[in-house]
Amino acid sequence: MEEDQTEPEQAGLEVMNSSASRTTTAGMLRKVDAVMVRVPDLDRGLAFYRDGLGHGLLWRNDYIGQAGLAVPESDTEIVLTTELDYAPTWLVASADEAAQAFVEAGGLVITEAFEIPVGRCAVVADAFGNELVLLDLSKGGYVVDDNGSVTGVEKPGPGDPPAY
Repeated sequence: MEEDQTEPEQAGLEVMNSSASRTTTAGMLRKVDAVMVRVPDLDRGLAFYRDGLGHGLLWRNDYIGQAGLAVPESDTEIVLTTELDYAPTWLVASADEAAQAFVEAGGLVITEAFEIPVGRCAVVADAFGNELVLLDLSKGGYVVDDNGSVTGVEKPGPGDPPAY
């Protein structure tokens, strides 16, 4: 029996190479900034994700019940949280404008944009019911001490690497 040698284009299939599959058009969602993982308390979450799985501590903010952990091959963080449910956190230019764009596109706002230490945050659902956290870093990033404890917020200057 001969193998079918029909080219994908001849079979009516669209073929895209990896460079063509990426678009340069600006979109609302800039990148996955973090994945929120709900834990009963930060110490137990850190015992599992940092001590057990080996993810390094980037920052810890006990005031808001969150800690950021490194993902080795990405700048996306694992954010342990005692308050929020499991969800992807998308970096956007403006949480308020992105939430409005979701509504205009047929989604809905679950939690209106609110102030956080590093900027603003909103929770939305797309037209299919998937919840997303929208985050802008309009106030800057966390400044941490040698132990990873948050000591303040600082807006990076031109040419500075982004803060956590």
